[in-house]
Parts: sequence; structure tokens; C-alpha cells
Amino acid sequence: MALFDENTTIAPAPRPRMSRRALAGIWALAVAMVVLLIITFLPTSYVIQQPGPVYNTLGSAESADGEEVPLISVEGAETFPTAGALDLLTVQVQGNRERTPSWFELAMAWFDPSKAVLPIDAVFPEGQTTEQRNEQSAAMMVDSQAEATAAALVELGYDVDGRLSVHSLTDGSPAEGILEEGDIILGADGESLTDVDELREIIDDGDGAPVELLIERDGEEETVEVAPEESTLEGETAWRIGVSLTTDYDFPIDVTIQLNNVGGPSAGMMFALGIMDTLTPGELNGGERVAGTGTITASGEVGPIGGIRQKLWGALDAGAQVFLAPEANCDEVVGHIPGDLEVFAVEDLDDALAVLDAVREDGDLAGLPRCTAR
Repeated sequence: MALFDENTTIAPAPRPRMSRRALAGIWALAVAMVVLLIITFLPTSYVIQQPGPVYNTLGSAESADGEEVPLISVEGAETFPTAGALDLLTVQVQGNRERTPSWFELAMAWFDPSKAVLPIDAVFPEGQTTEQRNEQSAAMMVDSQAEATAAALVELGYDVDGRLSVHSLTDGSPAEGILEEGDIILGADGESLTDVDELREIIDDGDGAPVELLIERDGEEETVEVAPEESTLEGETAWRIGVSLTTDYDFPIDVTIQLNNVGGPSAGMMFALGIMDTLTPGELNGGERVAGTGTITASGEVGPIGGIRQKLWGALDAGAQVFLAPEANCDEVVGHIPGDLEVFAVEDLDDALAVLDAVREDGDLAGLPRCTAR
């Protein structure tokens, strides 16, 4: 019995024709891939803000020589053992005017709650070089450390006197040719000054009007006048006279804060708490891991900072359960607290110490101020 007829030709089944809808879908996908590839390399006008390194003010840091040294060290006073952590948080910026993130990177960051997409002008003002920004940020860090030391020592009962001095002038500064590096600013518009914030408030209240400054130069007092200019720094628009200021204090003890490659004033409060813990018996935080952020003045007032949401994520990732946030940043905090992090609103150093007291004594945290929307 023959199973196959050798004279029979078997024709293959006809291939089904692709529908117009499927063909259109393939073309749309191809076009989308090409467009995505093109925009990936197109320049953007945004940068990405993301959580940066976390530093324990009770721990160690790397010195300029690459050695591990205490982040806070004190000479001239008795110090005490510490435990746990009082973490300060930082943020990193991905991109600059020379190299901005791609559209693909921006899209990925947009859907990441730990990151923020910001206009480049809000972080790198037009006309300001990266070098100028770094210099200004470094000056802010130096001033922050001095203010934190003053706040801690005042809280502990030490007498501290301070004077504002001109650290540097920006290129094209309104104060160029009027103020010089090393000038001591004694007063503004007839009011004596004790810290940078007081001068900023006087300048802002003038709404661009010239400010009269009483200065000391080479041991002689004189009066000069500077007309402020409006500028934007890290998303904040204000009137400025184009100088970086530091506060020179005559401290009764020597406090050294070792933290390289970190700028800005936002670590002030945590520096102050770390100094206090080092100078007092027992553990200020009860040996727990507490994180926080905020500027601070010599009088202990805690001020707002940038990147609060990214710092919340940084604290959570570092293992903190308690977070001290400036009350002025609470609008940005509400609805954006990650995980089971407990966030407390603080207006001054005493508020921060109240939270630490409750943590140390296993007290009632429920009664302490939390962030609420205004």
C-alpha cells in the first residue's frame, strides 16, 4: 500500500496577510523608539535632586589627608562618650550647565518619590559659575559650623560674642568696590547685628532700597551704602548685596568640625546637637539613631532648608526612626513621609532637645509637635 503519491505536489498553506491595524502598530512602535532615541540625547533644562550621603555627627569622617578622624572634636573642655547616631542629611544634584540629565533620566526620576526634577536655574543661577557656587556653598558651611558651635555653647551656659565679617564677594557684586574681604559689619540701617539672618531680614525688608552699613576696616569705623540686587539661589528669590559672610566668634573652648566636600548651611542644627552630646554626660539621643536637618543661628533658631523630601528618604535608608524637621519646611513634609519614619517639627534648639528627651526617656512622643499642612 502506497502511503504517498510521488506525483502529488503539496503546496504550503498561504501566509495570512498582516492586518492594517497590526502594521500601523508596528510602525508606531518603530517611530516611538526612534523618537525616544533622539530625545535621549537632546539637551534639557532640568537637573535631578536626590538623597546624598548621611553623616553621623557622633561618628567619624575622612580628613583631607584621607584619615578617619572624629567628625566633632573638642579641646579645652571635658568630653563624654556618645552612642547611637545624630545623622545629618545631604542631597546630591545630578547634572549641571555643562551636562544636563537626559530626558530618559528625567522621566525615570519623575516616577521616583525619592528624587525631584528641578529647573536648572533654580539650582545653578544664570551667570553663576560652578566654581562660584561651590565657593559660596563652602562659605555657608563654615558659617553654619560657627553658628552651630555658638548655639550649642550658649545652650550650655557659655558666654559667646560674635561679629559678622565679609568672607568673599561674588563677581559683579553690588558691593564690589564698596566692601572688602575682612570687613566687619557692625550694623545695618541703624540697627546693630548679631548674625547673618538679621542682616538678610533688613535687606529683604528694604525691597531693593540701598542699605546703609556700619563697618570696621583696619580698626576704623566707617559708613557705606550698598544697593541690593534681586537674585535666585536654590529656588529662593531674595534681595542680596553679593557677599558671603561669616560670623567670627571668640569661643571659650576649641570645637573642630571635620566634614569635607559638603557645603551649605543645612547641617547647623545637627552639628549643635552633636556638640552638646559630646560635652554632656549621658547620651542625648538615648543611644538611638536620630536624623535631622535645619539651619541654626547662635540664638538657637532653626531655619528651613532645601531638599527636605530627599533628606527624608536618606534618613529612612540610613535606618533612622526619628526625624527632626524645620517647622518652616512642614508644608513640603506633609504627605511625603516615607515608610514608618516619625517626623517632628522643630522651631528652635529647645524643640529638638524636647524630642531627644522623649526618645531617651522612652517618653510620650505623641504629644510633641508634628508637621501639619498650613
